[in-house]
Order: sequence, then structure tokens, then C-alpha cells
Amino acid sequence: MKFHLTEKGQGLVEYALILVLVAIVVIAVLMLLGPIIGNVFSTLNDSLSSL
Repeated sequence: MKFHLTEKGQGLVEYALILVLVAIVVIAVLMLLGPIIGNVFSTLNDSLSSL
């Protein structure tokens, strides 16, 4: 019975590690693409303002 609880805790830790890795990847992608996306929205805003 005690072994079963340990496996359940281990699975929870594995899911937490996967979530942390996904969060790190998402943050890295946003840091790389953030300025590019910001420039696209600024250009779009400027073109809509000039109409």
C-alpha cells in the first residue's frame, strides 16, 4: 500500500517537471518573438490610424 502512494507522488512530480519545461519553452519563445510581434501590431496600428 505504501509503494502505491509513492508511485502516485512520483507521477505528480513528473507532471510538474513537464509543466515547468513547457513553461520555460513558452517563455523563451515569447522572449525571442515578442519584439517581432510587437512591431507587427505597431505597424498595423499605424496603418489603421492613417485611414
